[in-house]
Amino acid sequence: MVTIGTATVRTISETGIALEDGRTVRLAGIELANAAELGAGTALTLKRIAAVPDADRYGRLNAHVFIGESGTERWLQADLVGRGLARVSARVGDPVCARLLQASEQTARAAKLGLWGEPVYVIGKAEDPAGVLTRRGRLALVEGKVLSVRESGGTIYVNFGRRWSEDFTVTIAKRNERAFSAAGVAPKSLSGRRVRIRGWIEERGGPWAEASRPEQIEVLGN
Repeated sequence: MVTIGTATVRTISETGIALEDGRTVRLAGIELANAAELGAGTALTLKRIAAVPDADRYGRLNAHVFIGESGTERWLQADLVGRGLARVSARVGDPVCARLLQASEQTARAAKLGLWGEPVYVIGKAEDPAGVLTRRGRLALVEGKVLSVRESGGTIYVNFGRRWSEDFTVTIAKRNERAFSAAGVAPKSLSGRRVRIRGWIEERGGPWAEASRPEQIEVLGN
């Protein structure tokens, strides 16, 4: 991460952190379930990942927020995820950063902290496409064993069943294959492996999700 400056909190809500200088920060890399807890006047250090746009479509600054002195500073995103107050998003922008956040999320999920105690956030099962479809239009986690990996045109299809019109499928653009391979999740190596997918669920016959970043796929084992 690269430090992009310091700031002071004015107010905070579920939409972001309003700063004294008039900017609004969106907490990059996570999806908040509730507003973060920060008092007015709290001093922040703002950092960003180069692969992530400076601002979102609403003009909010995408940033990772750190509180406290250098060396003992607290990473707000990791703190919120570790307490079950947020989930790791589908786009973190850096595999190493993503793994750190996902480890915190796993700990919170195992302990059923915060949002992980609510049924709506239960991890979906790829072998239950009807259940996965109930998450349509939302960010969801889905686990299952990859049956096959096929390529057609500029798209790689990661299939969790034999019937594309009914079963769960994940697509990866062929142009992104090198990035996935460099991160240790080469698409063609996923066949027969158990994986966890993090993405926005849509319906294309059966449930479907697009993976545009390697951190969206976690290999769990065979």
